[in-house]
Amino acid sequence: MSSSFDKFQKRRLISSYFSVVLSIFLVLFLLGMLGFFIINSKKLADDFKEKIAMTVFFKNEANDSILKAFDGELKTARFAKSYVYVTKEAAAKQHTDIIGEDFLEFLGENPLQNSFDIHLKADYVVKDSIAKIESSLRKNAMVSDIVYDKQLVNLVNDNIKKVSMWILIVSVFLTFIAVLLINSSLRLSIHSHRFIIKTMQMVGATKSFIRKPFVMRSLKLGLLGAGLAIIALIGVLIYVQTNFPNLGILDDKLLIGIVLFGVLGVGILITWLSTYFATQRFLNLRTDDLY
Repeated sequence: MSSSFDKFQKRRLISSYFSVVLSIFLVLFLLGMLGFFIINSKKLADDFKEKIAMTVFFKNEANDSILKAFDGELKTARFAKSYVYVTKEAAAKQHTDIIGEDFLEFLGENPLQNSFDIHLKADYVVKDSIAKIESSLRKNAMVSDIVYDKQLVNLVNDNIKKVSMWILIVSVFLTFIAVLLINSSLRLSIHSHRFIIKTMQMVGATKSFIRKPFVMRSLKLGLLGAGLAIIALIGVLIYVQTNFPNLGILDDKLLIGIVLFGVLGVGILITWLSTYFATQRFLNLRTDDLY
């Protein structure tokens, strides 16, 4: 009978530890994913901004020396991330491929102009900066027109602001939920030992002496849950990098390290605080209140 009861208690204890570790793992994994999303959200936003092209068209009178001089200006321009020179012949071929017919046969001449497709750096893809760049480029007498999607630029920047605000709100909310979940799991685990806590207190053990084994056990569970979360996060990073190398998610190793150490630190801190206050609650309860 005693053996069966011991086995039951052992299984119950293992089940309790497993549920605590699982809770810590899931919560810290979600927080880690949120952290990676936050640090990469700017990179994703910048990548989208830098895909918006500004096309500078030149008059037919612009000779090769003028075009080469403009090319040289772009090479040293701080705002230009990359650019491509598109001849009017190449532009005509692109249009022909798109519409499926050679429109030059109908017109008899090529009405298109030589142009530069400029991709600006993300910091310059804002309303004021891009307007200043456009104004500066128009000072060139050989520039006939400058075209870019102004509405898209404004829409992207407005949406980025909204998304950033919601990310902040969601981050605070999830962090709060994470603390509550881990705290609840640890409180339930310690609740099953409340009689042991009170018994030790009644025979003269100090609060710090009683609290120490519970805190140490919770820290071990916290380290285990955080370790599993870190392994899972690294696995996700490797998977994303393998399947979506263009995102360059592993480029900033410093920020990745900060997030991973942050997950470990949060796991230790929350488990320590939760265990401390949970044991303190039962230590302060009267014996009659334990039932």
